[in-house]
Amino acid sequence: MTDLPKTPGSKKLGLVIDLDICVGCHACAVNCKEWNDGGHMAPLTDLDPYGKDVSGVWFNRVHSFEAGDHECGRTVHFPRSCLHCEAPDCVTVCPTGASYKREEDGIVLVNAETCIGCKLCSWACPYGAREFDEIDGVMKKCTLCIDRIDNQNLPEAERVPACVAACPTRARHYGDLADAGSAVSRLVAERGGFDLMPELGCRPTNKYLPPRRRQAPAAPPSLPVAEGGGFLGWLDRLLSG
Repeated sequence: MTDLPKTPGSKKLGLVIDLDICVGCHACAVNCKEWNDGGHMAPLTDLDPYGKDVSGVWFNRVHSFEAGDHECGRTVHFPRSCLHCEAPDCVTVCPTGASYKREEDGIVLVNAETCIGCKLCSWACPYGAREFDEIDGVMKKCTLCIDRIDNQNLPEAERVPACVAACPTRARHYGDLADAGSAVSRLVAERGGFDLMPELGCRPTNKYLPPRRRQAPAAPPSLPVAEGGGFLGWLDRLLSG
């Protein structure tokens, strides 16, 4: 099995995603697909892209949920990708060391040269963020676009993940979450940023900003607290305050 870095670096690079202003346009997913089809993890396979059984590799996926009831209900668009966890089960379960956590900044990566396609990492990831490329026979995943953020030939403003660059509502933010004074850390502190399902113990680096509570109508119906667990239960509890 694969060990995590014994001396993590001073940086913790990741994303902060604002669920209040994400409109579910999928620009993040499309730009991610376009960039990474020629980048570090390229190519990203598409199978039957114009047919009835479309499948392929997408590092970003956007899910939409209806949360709450009546006047207090709303549609919440939830972007999902690798959360670059501090304690990633996908890494520690890897038998070859192909999945690893970069020591200097905590980004979780896959070495396609040593990946044997056993899929243990995808079974271990509780967030469903791993993508198996059926053509290449290896696991692929979000890299935070290391071939953009590490590219000193790009203007500094462009050294951000493709998903961040594409977001039309600026719902996605990138930065160092180990730096309490960074823009992303301030956003998390000011808006009450959440880990996705913290009870799993993976300690995600990426954070989500909750939807802002809407002004209640004169006689608002009470929001039910979800009895179930998982993401939908977490989302309903979040919206109900």
